[in-house]
Amino acid sequence: MKELMKSVVVVLLVAFAVTSVYASQGNPKKGKFLYKKNCKTCHMKGGTSVELTPLSKTMNQWDRFFDENHHQINPEPFKGLTESDLVDIRQFLRDHAMDSPTPQTCG
Repeated sequence: MKELMKSVVVVLLVAFAVTSVYASQGNPKKGKFLYKKNCKTCHMKGGTSVELTPLSKTMNQWDRFFDENHHQINPEPFKGLTESDLVDIRQFLRDHAMDSPTPQTCG
């Protein structure tokens, strides 16, 4: 019985870990839409802030950018965004970063 309980606990922990990994991934299509709507207007060439595109950083650099809350330096554009929206934007940026399998090549 003790071995059975250990097995059940291990299976539950593995299932939780796998679920957590997949749950943390955002929707890159929604992220692209949100990026264009909320970020690109200021972060494009000639915009009011430094130019930032998915190609501006590596996947790890985008992770640090969000983990260290650099996107909150100017919180005004983020007022209407949920945590889920930020996860989607992050996923879009990571998916098309300079070192990703599918770097963004235009717009």
